[in-house]
Amino acid sequence: MNAVIPIQQLQSTGCGTPPEVIRERGQREVFCGLTGIIWMHRKIQDAFFLVVGSRTCAHLIQSAAGVMIFAEPRFATAIIDDRDLAGLADANAELDKVVQKLLTRRPDIKLLFLVGSCPSEVIKLDLHRAAGRLDKQFGPNVRILNYSGSGIETTFTQGEDACLNALVPQLPQTQEKSLMVVGCLPDIVEDQFSRLFKEMGIHQVSFFPPRNSRALPAIGSNTQFILAQPFLGDTVRSLESRGASMLSAPFPFGIEGTTAWLLTIANAMGVDQELFEKVVAPKKARAEMALAPLKETLQNKKIFFFPDSQLEIPLARFLNRELGMQLTEVGTPYLHKQILEKELEWMPVDVQLSEGQDVEKQLDRLKLADPDMVVCGLGLANPLESEGFTTKWAIELVFSPIHGYDQAADLAELFARPLRRKAKLQFNTEVLCN
Repeated sequence: MNAVIPIQQLQSTGCGTPPEVIRERGQREVFCGLTGIIWMHRKIQDAFFLVVGSRTCAHLIQSAAGVMIFAEPRFATAIIDDRDLAGLADANAELDKVVQKLLTRRPDIKLLFLVGSCPSEVIKLDLHRAAGRLDKQFGPNVRILNYSGSGIETTFTQGEDACLNALVPQLPQTQEKSLMVVGCLPDIVEDQFSRLFKEMGIHQVSFFPPRNSRALPAIGSNTQFILAQPFLGDTVRSLESRGASMLSAPFPFGIEGTTAWLLTIANAMGVDQELFEKVVAPKKARAEMALAPLKETLQNKKIFFFPDSQLEIPLARFLNRELGMQLTEVGTPYLHKQILEKELEWMPVDVQLSEGQDVEKQLDRLKLADPDMVVCGLGLANPLESEGFTTKWAIELVFSPIHGYDQAADLAELFARPLRRKAKLQFNTEVLCN
């Protein structure tokens, strides 16, 4: 008989102890990965996203990115209808006709993504094989890749992860020492970081994805990369499989996160500490001045995060440590401990973290917490507003430039504005009625 092994109690380590995590796998209220096309098509300016899916998906893309109806778009939908699903038409032949017509009409397209709106079993089409066949036909002038934006398989920021993961095998090989910033950033933010790197004497820096598909950055065993977005788990694994190594750092949201993110880069690239302080000091001072009035609005306000964009933990850290907001529950669709390691070290020990979602249970916890502000998806925002909660759309935080020193106050403003609006709408009904 084997000896009984005593169960060891977990030892609390005080500050920095990872908070307990609620893990749920119930009904969830999030967008699908197709939504990522809305910001990806703006970033890679010679790419085209062809969604292969239903009319419902076509309406989603048209509605979500409706402004593009006035311009020559860089996305479209090849609709799978009843005839295709019933096997009355050869779906591969139909797709080939659509791609041929598109590339003939738009010779400026150099990178074409076939984006599945549903799993292959549903649309009755293997897009991976179709992309390989079409890439041989139209390459090397046009590269054709595929990824899934299915709501069954992805949440909305995972669309970017899937897109970048599909691009990683296309990156050229190098043995030169270099740094790669990974994650889609607005051009203005990318330019700001580029100027900071230049002032620090860091020149071997590339951004992935690039603005032009013909300028893919090279990668190899001497490449170090740092994430600008926390939702790129599959991309991290693919980059590491190519020999690159990840720099672990907090994300560049707010002054503290931006400084730590830049310092990690500076240390990795051998930048002198004195030079680093000289470069960042004026930017920090300007950001602190801009944040000060917003802290008066946000300090001591309670906030609750529903899982949506995977930005929740870095944003909660910023709001808590730099603006004094009280965190009730911080939900995230997926909690990547490798990617969020440094962020979790900065989270308060009494915060309730949750991974995944069972929306009814989470709504019950929301009502018990009674926060001043709720960060959630569009599907929950209006019902919660009707119950008196103040909400912030999570998707707005993905579309807006929020990284870096210059955007720290803009990021805080996104949270302060709904509270100020609610305060202005408060009035005494008895006075009005009398």
